[in-house]
Amino acid sequence: MKPVDDLSVALFAELFMAEQLARARLSKVLPRGMELSHFSVLNHLARLQEERTPAQLAKAFHVTRGAMSNTLSKLEWAGHVHIRPDWDDARRKFVAISPAGRSARDAALQSIAPVIADLVKTLGMARVRAVLPVLRELRSELEKDE
Repeated sequence: MKPVDDLSVALFAELFMAEQLARARLSKVLPRGMELSHFSVLNHLARLQEERTPAQLAKAFHVTRGAMSNTLSKLEWAGHVHIRPDWDDARRKFVAISPAGRSARDAALQSIAPVIADLVKTLGMARVRAVLPVLRELRSELEKDE
């Protein structure tokens, strides 16, 4: 058995804790009833500006189809997404953001933007710019295993 690489363990311990703390901080400022997973899906659909299948969304977010179905059901109930059947294959569905979903996403973005901006200001823009390429490369390496 190889000895534990302290640098690797420290890196992932910091990443996991930072992610947990960031999620908690952002969740506190999201509009009432919105979860971070809801915002993430709405933001993704708003940026793409086209429909996606639930399977495509599950793959994009690295979650199970069941977890994505649960999130989409809540978003549909809230009127934030439209889910329609695929006219060519009745087994498949397509998801699109609704006008209400765009408004909800925009409101959520307005509520989290100051939190994120304050963090960047505290850390310093130059330091954030410097670390982004490393984080992107780390994400890219992790995606290779998917």
